[in-house]
Amino acid sequence: MNDERFLITGALGCIGAWSCAQLVREEVPVILYDLSTNRERLELIMSPEEMEQLTLVHGDVTDLDQLERTVVEHGITHIVHLAAMLIPLVKADPPRGAAVNVVGTTNVFEAAKRQGVRGVAYASSAAVYGPGSGPRIADAGEPTTLYGVFKLTNEGTAQVYFEDDGLGSVGLRPYVVYGPGRDQGVTADPTLAMEAAARGEGYEMRWGGRCQLQFAADAARIFIAAARSGHRGAAVFNLGGPSSHASDVVNAIEAAAPDVAGRITFDDVQLPFPEEMEEGDLEKVVGPIEWTTLREGTRQTIELYRAR
Repeated sequence: MNDERFLITGALGCIGAWSCAQLVREEVPVILYDLSTNRERLELIMSPEEMEQLTLVHGDVTDLDQLERTVVEHGITHIVHLAAMLIPLVKADPPRGAAVNVVGTTNVFEAAKRQGVRGVAYASSAAVYGPGSGPRIADAGEPTTLYGVFKLTNEGTAQVYFEDDGLGSVGLRPYVVYGPGRDQGVTADPTLAMEAAARGEGYEMRWGGRCQLQFAADAARIFIAAARSGHRGAAVFNLGGPSSHASDVVNAIEAAAPDVAGRITFDDVQLPFPEEMEEGDLEKVVGPIEWTTLREGTRQTIELYRAR
């Protein structure tokens, strides 16, 4: 009998919604913890019957008492911590960004430590890298945004929680996550272009160059596997995946929506991170990873937006 009970913070975001969908389809109880009440992303990817299986707690990760109470009341065994303010919101309100992204993450570790949670996976980010950083996991440093600084801080916090308290965790650094429900943040542009194509409209992505594109459903699956891994340590991995050029995104969109050919464009400016970052020993922790191809992920995304 499976006694797992998952808590997903930031559950109404893109990766959070896909994580909830996977767990519901596995018939694993999942508690959604989010300050928002907007269920649009969940409704986009889940059926009404699946939605009925969800338990939503309107909660703030900066409130340790509420967070710990939620862990206790629902008998949480695993946490996937995704709650965060993204780059534009952190830039607009740095103190609130620090409260959510740094204090909130510390609260997750503290609640997990106090209540003996079996597995914790949390979202770091490719933003921990700077323009001159190398591709290795250890090359992270010199981030150019407060968001990146806060994420790098969380990696250090995880290490201290393991060294001082034995709390194991796995931090994952997504790069460009795309797919249904990805509609916020600097790296949402490929998905916004796919959504525009589904409407028969053009779109110009604000950046170009090469990056690693990670289908949201794949990312969710890896976060869940990381939480389940039982890893004893404070591991941090780049999420990995195939490296693609912005022109590959355009080609994938045009293959799925030929009517927008020539109207999906990009500004050929490289993101301020390495083009491709090593995964390290991620598969030793989470098991073999099979990535959805960019063409297939794009096709699925456009089809889902068209069916909406």
